Amino acid sequence: MKGSDVVIGHVCKSFGDFKALNDVSVEIRKGEFFSLLGPSGCGKTTLLRIIAGFESPESGTVLLDGRDVLPLPPDGRHVNTVFQNYALFPHLSVFENVAFSMRLKKASESEIRSRVADYLHLVELESHAGKKPSQLSGGQKQRVAIARALINEPSVLLLDEPLSALDAKLRQHMLIELDSIHDKIGITFIYVTHDQQEALSVSDRIAVMDSGEVLQIGTPQEIYESPATDFVAKFIGETNLYEANVVSVSGELVELAVEGLGTIRVTANDPPPVGSRVSWTIRPEKIRIALDEPRSARNGLNAVAGIVDEPIYSGFQSKFYVRTANGPVLKVIKQHADWSDDGPEIGWKDSVWLSFSAEDAYLVEVRR
Repeated sequence: MKGSDVVIGHVCKSFGDFKALNDVSVEIRKGEFFSLLGPSGCGKTTLLRIIAGFESPESGTVLLDGRDVLPLPPDGRHVNTVFQNYALFPHLSVFENVAFSMRLKKASESEIRSRVADYLHLVELESHAGKKPSQLSGGQKQRVAIARALINEPSVLLLDEPLSALDAKLRQHMLIELDSIHDKIGITFIYVTHDQQEALSVSDRIAVMDSGEVLQIGTPQEIYESPATDFVAKFIGETNLYEANVVSVSGELVELAVEGLGTIRVTANDPPPVGSRVSWTIRPEKIRIALDEPRSARNGLNAVAGIVDEPIYSGFQSKFYVRTANGPVLKVIKQHADWSDDGPEIGWKDSVWLSFSAEDAYLVEVRR
């Protein structure tokens, strides 16, 4: 099996007055595990259905290995889809569900048996070949659906929220299995999900979508560590997001005046001019919390004093909401594995100091 690259160019799609996709362009590399991530209604499933051939765009192009596939029917695109609801035939055995498309193509019995055995082995269901779907768990049903989608050896596998019907523990297990299957067969996976952790865990790259538009494309680390917009910063994990005025610029170092916090230093690849109104963000786990004023603050790092409004313990970490002297609240997340050098435990109403590096704070575009 070999994957295909997929190039989506300026695709638009509406349903009545609703603009599902607005000038969407995405380039997906051959053999990549690529995720379309966004909230419900953002257009990710519509885009997947256009790639599959189940919907037609009003404008734009879809190329697989440079070939325009929009004129082709779904079965002529060398693309298969795994659906959220499994779409298994309840009256057929696991073996016959996987073999179904090969029987339609009138493959020989020996070829069917050999190929079905190979793909049941791939998804670790050899011992369940004779069972009906009603005898399987949710995770097993999804593995049957994956084997059935792969048996025709597509160059692109489309996965539309395939794990959303499973419980959290089984979802995590199936995610690991999906990643392993992708590594073994090497074709292009395009994975639709609203779950940030799923996308961050398995993707080579992610396209974050909202309101029919692609806001940012990058590796999981790029998306999380350097969000391009306020939506991406808020949608991917937890963050602190504030408005500010640009006071000075020195190279990539930007000094901001933040109401209630004073002067804050952040980094920017393309610094805005002095006097600009901007938004900036800092992840809660990038902020250090301590009872004493940090010595590093005197060496140019950001330092803010405050009082713990609400500490929340959640096993492996604690979350603190810290109210600063002039009102703004900052969220801080502290991993318990990092507590060894922090001295006394921090609790409710404690006076604390927060500090963070300019390199960990970023300017972001605000979408109106």
